[in-house]
Amino acid sequence: MKNINKLLVVFLSIVAFSCTDDIQDTNREAVTAETAPVLLTPKGDFNIVLSKATEKEVATTMIWDDAAYTGSSTVVNYSIEVAKAGTKFAAPQTVTTTTSRFKSITVAELNAALINGGFVEKQENLVDIRIKSSVGATGSVAQFSNSFTIKVTPYRTPLASSLWLVGDATPGGWSWNNDSETEFPLVVGKTNVYQVSIMLNGGKDFRIFLGNNFTSDGNWDASRNYPFYANAGYTFSPELVNANDGDSNFRYTGPTGMRVLKIDGAAKTITLN
Repeated sequence: MKNINKLLVVFLSIVAFSCTDDIQDTNREAVTAETAPVLLTPKGDFNIVLSKATEKEVATTMIWDDAAYTGSSTVVNYSIEVAKAGTKFAAPQTVTTTTSRFKSITVAELNAALINGGFVEKQENLVDIRIKSSVGATGSVAQFSNSFTIKVTPYRTPLASSLWLVGDATPGGWSWNNDSETEFPLVVGKTNVYQVSIMLNGGKDFRIFLGNNFTSDGNWDASRNYPFYANAGYTFSPELVNANDGDSNFRYTGPTGMRVLKIDGAAKTITLN
């Protein structure tokens, strides 16, 4: 009987404590928006060309005046948002979040947000940028800052499995500077088929490279020339021949124009369409 009474006392204590908490929550003042954050920088004169080689560097530092809320004190979260210029942030992309009133954004972070947002790679884009403030774990009571339109040129995020084309038959010539090389990606769903649409210069040469270190020095050591594939039993389109130069590169003998180059490792063919 004594044990039952003790359990009853404990139960009633828990109920009373819970009710007290409920009363306190009911009396707690609701949080409401008061003043939106004000974006200070970067402004409309900001222009940057992003590159894979500098992806760990800071692209820009965002600075803004804090947002204000009335009611119970709570942590204010800030999200940096980007969207295509003129769309009124219909489909914003979040670059990063913080609880501070400033945030340094890396090249990789900004580039990822732009690529995910459908911006055109290797081309200057007009980008609207703003700050969103919110409170609570669910990100409620949102406020939005003013926005600026900046200019950003994103880079393509290449596939780790890609091959690369370099040579004066390709648009970038014999250079790795400023993304001059042409990515030769693996076909989705395949393990040994590569395909790319490329403008080829007639009567000029190129070579296939296995990797890319994303520097101006390139990756000259790891490559495959015409004899490599010939010795492996591949057949070639008639417009692809051995250049018979010092490196036995490929020579494209067709007319200058847009072509589809394909290497099929299963069929052992290199074709042009």
